[in-house]
Amino acid sequence: MAEFFVDDGLKINYHLDGEAGPVILILNGIMMSTASWADFVPLYTENNYRVLRVDFRDQGLSGSYPKDYRIEVHVEDIVELLDYLEIAEVVPVGISYGGMVAMLMAIEYPEMVSSMVLANVVARVTPYLKAASQAWQEAADLKDGRKFFRLAMPYIYSDHFYKHNQEFLESREEILADVLDEKWLARFNRLAESSFDFDIEERLSEIEIPVLLVAGELDILTPLEKMKEIASRISDSRLLTINDAGHASCYEKMDEFNTAVLGHLALTVKNN
Repeated sequence: MAEFFVDDGLKINYHLDGEAGPVILILNGIMMSTASWADFVPLYTENNYRVLRVDFRDQGLSGSYPKDYRIEVHVEDIVELLDYLEIAEVVPVGISYGGMVAMLMAIEYPEMVSSMVLANVVARVTPYLKAASQAWQEAADLKDGRKFFRLAMPYIYSDHFYKHNQEFLESREEILADVLDEKWLARFNRLAESSFDFDIEERLSEIEIPVLLVAGELDILTPLEKMKEIASRISDSRLLTINDAGHASCYEKMDEFNTAVLGHLALTVKNN
């Protein structure tokens, strides 16, 4: 764990693992943090990649920013961090909210992005996705971590996952009940609001690097149809569907997800 302070004085928490090789930049989903990827890192470093995990402002161990902001601010934070670390080029692996940030970065700083993986993402916040986010905000306003978990998770995990992993979900509820405290919930609300006007559909053609899109067959938040639309607008892209998975495809089918990521990197990234 390390800290970096961006130009406005806010602390950004990050982890950089691995001795050498291309840098995989992990960009979290809105409810995630650097800790969410602990089980993924060893596999990537063993395959000769470095892994840079970052908590966005208002997320994980990064600082709180109790003002309104737009999702674009995270791109500038990351670019400042990369300059500080003297990392010239990265391969973003962005999940949901993090995938939005990854696309913005690829558009605004194409020289810094050599390839990209986008999982369970949209290029425009749809009315349904905004409504779901607003429902989560109302749940957050209850200031009760357990209730927030119970109200939010059915959107995240698929029905298939619920059928076969009830014990896991119950254990996660117990773990997160105290973690999702009043401060976490307030920070979540600001993150959610930052993406409400997100819409880069008409700019997707500006992304000219190899892109792997990973969709969950049963994802209701960022459905397969929306990811097909993204694929149709990015010239050098391919779409992989993970069957029987919802919005949390990277957890529901972790082995399939990791195989897809490493396969894409092997084909598109020069690894010395």
